[in-house]
Amino acid sequence: MPDDIPLEEPARRMTAAGPVGGAGPVGGAGPHAWERWPGWDVMLVASVTIPTVFVLLSGRPAADKAVVAALLLAIIPLYVFVGRPAIRRDDRGPAIVYLVLLVALFTPAVFVAPDASFALFGLCPQCFMALPHRPALVGVVALSLAPAIRFVAVDWDESTAFNLLTVAAITIFFSVVFGDWLERITKQSRERAELIAELEASRAEVARLSAERGALAERERLAGEIHDTLAQGFTSIIMLVQAAQKQPDPARHLALTVQTARENLAEARALIDALSPAPLDGSSLDEALRRITTRAGDELGIEAAFAVTGRSRPLPPRTEVVLIRSAQEALANARKHAAPASVAVHLEYGERDVALRVSDDGGGFSPGSVAGTGGYGLRAMRQRAEQAAGAFEVRSAPGQGTQVTVRLPAEEKA
Repeated sequence: MPDDIPLEEPARRMTAAGPVGGAGPVGGAGPHAWERWPGWDVMLVASVTIPTVFVLLSGRPAADKAVVAALLLAIIPLYVFVGRPAIRRDDRGPAIVYLVLLVALFTPAVFVAPDASFALFGLCPQCFMALPHRPALVGVVALSLAPAIRFVAVDWDESTAFNLLTVAAITIFFSVVFGDWLERITKQSRERAELIAELEASRAEVARLSAERGALAERERLAGEIHDTLAQGFTSIIMLVQAAQKQPDPARHLALTVQTARENLAEARALIDALSPAPLDGSSLDEALRRITTRAGDELGIEAAFAVTGRSRPLPPRTEVVLIRSAQEALANARKHAAPASVAVHLEYGERDVALRVSDDGGGFSPGSVAGTGGYGLRAMRQRAEQAAGAFEVRSAPGQGTQVTVRLPAEEKA
């Protein structure tokens, strides 16, 4: 597979931090931090069991004790089966029912035993966990009415009025500030969870598109390899067999046919094994290009010249592959379309780049025509050169031959 194809990275799990601490997986795999924190459960249970214990230990009538204990302790299963599921699902309807039942249980308990007012420390946060800020304040006021009415109607004492006002002010202030803070943190955490879910979906889409792009690039690469190797080899074999059929002594053409078939088989094996092109196996770029040029001349029965200028040196494998394929394609085009009397291949080594020129004196064509730009061979050569950070140029005119130039960097860019 080409080096420039992006590979899909292993999926990494993204997490969202909650307002209380810790991080949980997003996308329904776990609750938010405020839902997962056991402190809310402990606070509610403690706020209803502590006053229950005090009432049971007091000197009140047994009937009052039983009523208060039953009302306060009933809040615990109400929370477990109604309140907590509604809070987790953020379901407004069951949440309202839950708070109404809380008020219904708490109010008579306070009228029977004022000690039950201690439960407000656990019940008020439930309002803000179940409902938005403003509706939650209504729930807090509803819960606070019972102790206030009880005090004014039954336990009024000027000496304790200030204490009542102080406790009420602290409770209201705590409820307003804490509730607003909790709502904002909850909203921010939910928005963050939604954003992370969107990012995970985007990452999955990017991974899918990357895999599709890699598969498409690999198909294009294999199409180019097959076109430049097997298809050209089979074309040469067919031409040689046809030429042999027309000759009284076909030995020379048959020998070339066998040689071409063997080289084509080597190309096929190279494709299967993902090796370097067969013309380069065990030889330098200059030798491979010279052999390709000589074989093209033998197949066409024309003069084929190969020349090298500059200091010959090893090039990056990718650069050598592009030059080999370009020479094969240019010579194949000359053989199929130009009917030349001679071809020339020139490899020029520069200080920073290397240039390959393939020229023929055949019929030529107009580079701007459909025939000159629409063929797969020229398009494949241009793509190969551009992918290797090089340049591709075609010079031709009807009746004046064709010159194909491929110029590539002598060193791969990092």
